[in-house]
Amino acid sequence: MVPLIIGMLICVALAVAVVAVVAIPARREGRELLTPQGEEIIAVVKEKTASTLETTGEAIVTAKDKVADTITPGDSAEDIGRHRAG
Repeated sequence: MVPLIIGMLICVALAVAVVAVVAIPARREGRELLTPQGEEIIAVVKEKTASTLETTGEAIVTAKDKVADTITPGDSAEDIGRHRAG
């Protein structure tokens, strides 16, 4: 297992090195790293990610509130079972 992890880390290090060798000189020359289409895709992904996180956060808060309303801190296991049964 250890050799596999070491091999994966070496591959990641090589990938970062290749990107650095290509991206850093291009950036110094003033070239953009992404095409205009790539920039648009990144903007759409950021927007969708933000809306998804907002929706998920609201769902988590709603679920937490429902559980807190149903179960009080002093409830025993039997009380919780009765709450679930409705």
